Amino acid sequence: MWVIEVLIMSSFNIHYAKQWAKTSDNVFAKLIKAGWGGVKTIEMPNIPVLFKIIYLFHICTKQLVSDLLRVLYFTPIFKSRLANNPRKLYLYGGLPVVIGSLEITMGNKVRLAAVTTISGRAVGREIPQLHIGDNVGIGWRTSIAVGEKIFIGDNVRIAGDCYLAGYPGHPVNAQDRAKGLPDTKTQVGDIFLHDDVWLATGVKVMPGVTIGKGTIVAAGSVVTKNLPDYVLAAGVPAKVVKSIKEQAYG
Repeated sequence: MWVIEVLIMSSFNIHYAKQWAKTSDNVFAKLIKAGWGGVKTIEMPNIPVLFKIIYLFHICTKQLVSDLLRVLYFTPIFKSRLANNPRKLYLYGGLPVVIGSLEITMGNKVRLAAVTTISGRAVGREIPQLHIGDNVGIGWRTSIAVGEKIFIGDNVRIAGDCYLAGYPGHPVNAQDRAKGLPDTKTQVGDIFLHDDVWLATGVKVMPGVTIGKGTIVAAGSVVTKNLPDYVLAAGVPAKVVKSIKEQAYG
């Protein structure tokens, strides 16, 4: 116990000394502050050729280790969680988080960021279903919460920080929330993103929403109602801004 007390007192004294050196007008305190500032700003001499070689070695080694982990470890582990065996799955950055009872089917050529969370509602009678089509890209820090069913079509692009909210996780009634009760079935809804949809950064899609083929949803929008095919939608709540059918067909 005395060792712990000594460590605590030493830590306290160090912090006190730092504060004293920063704030005191004492000459000795000013010397300590100036000396410590010099120590913190010590730099290695810049040798461009040497450090370019070291940097290149660092990047190549990091990429090699990352690729080996992806191919030999992360991808096989993640595939074991799927209901099928897609081809050319590309996981960048590590292993996505999968929470709860959930059946996931996935198409070919899917690109999925590591900092992605996929969850299934745990209190329903049926196992939640997530289908992801071919050639889909899902960015960093996106969350997909499957209440009963979420369908993501082919060639869909979902940017970072998006949220497909198939279920909220908590009931509307405050007393039920305080008791730790789950959300109710009336709060749950399926989400359908048809082929070629693009959700820009930070888009939130609420339960029961269908987004039509080729539609683009602008960054930061919250989609609370269905959107038709080939439109640009934006806002909170998201509304149709214009048709993009001509641009879509080139």
